[in-house]
This record gives sequence, C-alpha cells and structure tokens, in this order.
Amino acid sequence: MVDQDGYDNVMMRISAEGSEVLYRQRMPVPVSMWQPWLAWVGQGSGARAHVFANPVVDVAGVKVAPLICYEQLIVWPVLQSMLRRPDVIVATGNGWWTGDTNILAIEKASAQAWASLFGLPLVLALNS
Repeated sequence: MVDQDGYDNVMMRISAEGSEVLYRQRMPVPVSMWQPWLAWVGQGSGARAHVFANPVVDVAGVKVAPLICYEQLIVWPVLQSMLRRPDVIVATGNGWWTGDTNILAIEKASAQAWASLFGLPLVLALNS
C-alpha cells in the first residue's frame, strides 16, 4: 500500500464484499526497503516497519501468525507471534527479483523450521 510518505507491505483479505488489510509487515528488509532516514530529508521513508504491531491476526476465528518474506529469516517477528499462541503460521514471499539465487529455498526452509519448532501447521506462498 503506497502513499506519499512511503509504503506498507501487507497481507489482505479480499472477497466479493470488499477488501481489508489484515497485516502490516513488522520488519521489512533494512536498507533496501526500510529506509527511515529518508524522512529526515523529506523523501518519504520507503517501507514502514510496524515492529510492535499485529503479531497475530484473526481470520475466521483462527489465530494466524503472519510472516512476510524477510520476517521468516529473523527471530523477532516469529517469537513475538509465538507469544500470542497462534493456530497456524502463514508465510508469504515475493521472489521474482531473486533470479538464480537460493533466497526462496532459504525462506521456505526457514518457515518450515519455525513451524516444526513450534508444532504449528504452515501455509506457505512464494512466487518466483
């Protein structure tokens, strides 16, 4: 979701009745996406980090621990979500730009490891 001050990476619920933002990413990739210093010089801020927000979201009565891309690779978002005792981990990633790297395989392995460690089912969606 883009505006004049930057953007949010989000997970949304979309249906015939409409759409709504369910989750705003807590930790975008520092430097390449999250650039808070840009606001100091009036150039927006890149991706916003909602570090302490929405560790678990409700989807039809199911407590979901959402993880977008980079969040699957670092400890803070996962532990913050696990403290809320979710029912499932939903992990997404956008790897169209990664080319012939192993980035998507690493994200997948990491998400699977977190789900296994905490004994939770995993819904994983990665595009390439």
